[in-house]
Amino acid sequence: MTVSTVVPDHLLAPLLAPKICLKDILKTLPKECFQKDLRKAWTAAFMSLLMAGLGYLSLAIAPWFLLPVAWIFTGTALTGFFVVGHDCGHRSFAKRRWVNDLVGHLFMAPLIYPFHSWRILHNHHHKHTNKMEVDNAWQPLRPELYADLNWLGQRGYQALRGRLWWLASIVHWAALHFNPENFEEKDRQKVKLSVLVVFGFGAIAFPLLLATTGLCGFVKFWLLPWLVFHFWMSTFTLVHHTAPDIDFQEPDQWNAARAQLSGTVHCEYPRWVEFLCHHINVHVPHHISTAIPSYNLRLAHQSLKENWGHYLYECQFSWSLMQQITDQCHLYHPVQCYQSFEEFHREE
Repeated sequence: MTVSTVVPDHLLAPLLAPKICLKDILKTLPKECFQKDLRKAWTAAFMSLLMAGLGYLSLAIAPWFLLPVAWIFTGTALTGFFVVGHDCGHRSFAKRRWVNDLVGHLFMAPLIYPFHSWRILHNHHHKHTNKMEVDNAWQPLRPELYADLNWLGQRGYQALRGRLWWLASIVHWAALHFNPENFEEKDRQKVKLSVLVVFGFGAIAFPLLLATTGLCGFVKFWLLPWLVFHFWMSTFTLVHHTAPDIDFQEPDQWNAARAQLSGTVHCEYPRWVEFLCHHINVHVPHHISTAIPSYNLRLAHQSLKENWGHYLYECQFSWSLMQQITDQCHLYHPVQCYQSFEEFHREE
């Protein structure tokens, strides 16, 4: 595959900031985009369960040389679990909050993801997308902060913004989601509940898996599919919010319509990935409104293309795209959007 990118006309972008609000964009979307359909929601949930079941069956019966294929398939199907939980976190899965919370916990527990912890942090990202020093998703370091890091800190940051980007989701998961002190007082009880749920799942499932399949079985049936899931989590979120000419805006200059419409990226992945992950990579309409269920994202995106096409970023997933992002998009630059590590160290 090759990189194919449609970039907004930056001559028009300044006109967007002072005159156009998110509500103006929302008014152009068909009402059908916001309608919850329980049949579609539960079909997606059961489809993820079925695909994950097929994945684990393949792990159980596949010869050793086909195990990598089975790991990739199973881990991608588990990413569909996360997407179901994602809709629940935005209350777009069901009309009743308790249903969203219950389904969200059930689908995220096997991933060892505390539902409320993720929900609260993710909603913060939506409120402050691409706002420098406030957004919590793939925000680049300022050069001066990078310069203050010790050797080990710089190497670690280089790895996670470079070829080891696929581990960044694990670091984000471990560092932010399990400590109630990372959250406001009013949210801490819910966070503690979600952490207790995943610890409870792990306390039951992991000993059973180890007792029945041994350490090799634990690695085969849980760890490696889980790592594939985090590969997709890291890749999806990096591509959603990173391109050489998408900027992070200073808080006093931040504009919600510009950040949500032109600061997020629509990326097309292979059809089997889109199917297993419920088209969550149709990302721009999701930032225009989190109330749009995943099964309505393509309808909303088509409307955005018709009405706001000049402002949309669209690309095709490829390894050359990942190389471009991980080679260039490293440190914050107020004019060029990003500065690479090579450029920074050359100027020292």
